[in-house]
Order: sequence, then structure tokens, then C-alpha cells
Amino acid sequence: MTAMTAADFQHSTGKGVRIAILDSGVDLTHPALDGLRLRDDVAFERDGQFLKITEGGGDVIGHGTAIAWIIRSLAPEVEIGSFRVLDGDLRSRATIIWEAARLAIQRGYHILNCSFGSPGEARFVMPYKEWTDEAYLRRTHIVAACSNEDANLREWPGWFPTVLTVNLADLPLDVWKHRPDNMVEFLAHGLNVRVPWQSGWKVVTGSSFAAPRVTAALARLLSIRPDLSVESAKEMMRDLAQR
Repeated sequence: MTAMTAADFQHSTGKGVRIAILDSGVDLTHPALDGLRLRDDVAFERDGQFLKITEGGGDVIGHGTAIAWIIRSLAPEVEIGSFRVLDGDLRSRATIIWEAARLAIQRGYHILNCSFGSPGEARFVMPYKEWTDEAYLRRTHIVAACSNEDANLREWPGWFPTVLTVNLADLPLDVWKHRPDNMVEFLAHGLNVRVPWQSGWKVVTGSSFAAPRVTAALARLLSIRPDLSVESAKEMMRDLAQR
């Protein structure tokens, strides 16, 4: 087991950690992502009653590109894979997300960044529980966003206790806070964020853009302590949070 100092964490770049971005795709042609090479670049979509998986395809709106840029700006040496599950309206189906998450887990990604949430209707819970349980058993970490309207609104996968779920706040770019006794336990900067978007740049607000900051911090932690279980990593993220 590797010991970790504050200096170790401060200088960590996320090297050796693989992050799967389940989102709208990643646009490698955007100048902000110059030099980025994706470990995987796959898209999932419905084809009648079947699920079609294709290689590449870029970003259908810009959301996933923004997520990749935030992660890379804070953990520049992580490996990133794009698993496109959201359409141009940032919508998806639980079965599509399920298949993408399972593929990312099988391909050995250490962290799944899910900058989305599905409302808590009962019929949506089990498909999310299937792959979050698989991730837990394989020591795959999940970071998710929450509802921008009400962080107390149940959304999945964010309301599973094994997930690090993040709400937006007006904080420094590389800082996160812990919220005790909340299912949405973490806060990170997500207010008026200037990010690369389709055909340029955009100023955005939302927990979607707070979550990848916690993902990047978690990657920096796992780079030093790859042995951490899901529970141990979450506990250390609580301890490392700004007081």
C-alpha cells in the first residue's frame, strides 16, 4: 500500500488512470483538446428495437467536449475514453447507458464520469443498479451530477451510496467541498463556466460541469493510491475536501 502526502496529491497529474466519459461524445477537432487521443470513441444509439454501437462520431452538441476539457485541465495525464450515450437534446435511455457503462467497466476504466441524472421513477432504478453494482464489485468508481433544479430530487445513478455525486457551487476551480448527511455529498465549481462547445466556446452553469472536477481530483488520488476500494476512495475524498 502506497502512503500519500498532501504534496503527492498536489503534484499528481492522474497518470495511469483511465476515465470513461458517458456523455454526448467528444470533439477531437476542437482546438481546446489539441493533442488529446481517446482510448475509446464509441457511440450507442437505438436502431429500431436493437442497440447499435458505432466507432467515433464526435460530439452531437458540445457537452461531452466540455467535460473532457475540464477533466484534462485538472488531471492532464489521465487517459480518456468517450462513450456517447446522450443525443443532441442531452437525453438517453436507461438501457443505452447500461450497455455503455458495462462496456466501459469491462474495458478496465477506473472512473465513469456521468454528468447526467435520470429522474427517480421506480422503473428506472434497477437498470442503473445493475451496472453500479457491477462497478462496485470491480472497484470501478462512479462520479455523477445531480438535478440542477433540486439536489434533493432523486436521480440515478447519483442517489446510489457508492456513487460520488456532485452539485454546483461558486468555488475555486480546483476545490471541492463535502456536504455531510446528504446523498449529493460533494460541491464543486459549476457556475458560469467558460467551456469549449460545438463551433466555439460557451458559458454554462450546472452540476454537469462540477462533476468532472471531482472526477479529476479522484483520478489524481487513484494515480497515487490505485489500491483504493470504492468506499475507501470516497472516504478519502471527504477528508481531502476543503473545510
